[in-house]
Amino acid sequence: MVRKSQQWPSEGELIVATVYKVLNYGAFAKLEEYEGKEAFIHISEVSAGWVKNIRDYVRENQKIVARVLRVNPSKGHVDASLKRIREDQRTKKIQQWKIEQKAEKFLELTAKNLDKNLDVAYNEVGYELMDIFGDLYGAFESASEDGASSLKNEGISEEWAEAIFEVASKNITPPEVHISGYVDIETFVPNGVDIIREALKAAESEDISVQAVGAPRYRLTVTSTDYIQAEKQLKVAAEKCISIVKASKGNGEFLRELI
Repeated sequence: MVRKSQQWPSEGELIVATVYKVLNYGAFAKLEEYEGKEAFIHISEVSAGWVKNIRDYVRENQKIVARVLRVNPSKGHVDASLKRIREDQRTKKIQQWKIEQKAEKFLELTAKNLDKNLDVAYNEVGYELMDIFGDLYGAFESASEDGASSLKNEGISEEWAEAIFEVASKNITPPEVHISGYVDIETFVPNGVDIIREALKAAESEDISVQAVGAPRYRLTVTSTDYIQAEKQLKVAAEKCISIVKASKGNGEFLRELI
């Protein structure tokens, strides 16, 4: 179960729940993100159309996404609706929930590395991370991209920050960025073809590919996990390429591809 920092969901919030009882007038479901809490979906909130048999729409052990209509702590449940959600909202919520499930596993692993359990992890740092970063995955993602300091700067203890960074760096791959630019290069010396080849080879590297667009234009593409660093690499590669061509009394120009 992925846990929320607050005790009850808010009205209008989308929730993930597992149906455990279906009656003729409605269904009861256990909330996946709020420990010990339940949702009740009245038959009138199951579908926009007339519902003859509620079991045609919900069944026991089914995972559902519902919208909270009312919060009833005195009744021990929230009133929720299945029909007041668009399909894209349903899909997005399920995806987010699955990501948070993965993040909870990361937190549990972090706790284990510190000889602690998941309950202790939530109480000592989990809920705090959710308040700061919005969710657990955001905290691990920040640690993966910016190091343990990104957590320490938010007031997270060194013990937890370092442990989270260790797990994050091993389990989260920073997203790749691809940026491109063009070099227009030409030279008219007798060995001009060899000069162009040499210039393009100088621009190539493990992270930079070169593709002919149509002489005199060639595309340089940088693959990196750091956008700023990728921009620098692209510029340096283009300058290397152009300098070789100009040394042979040729011409060269760099053009950044617009996104």
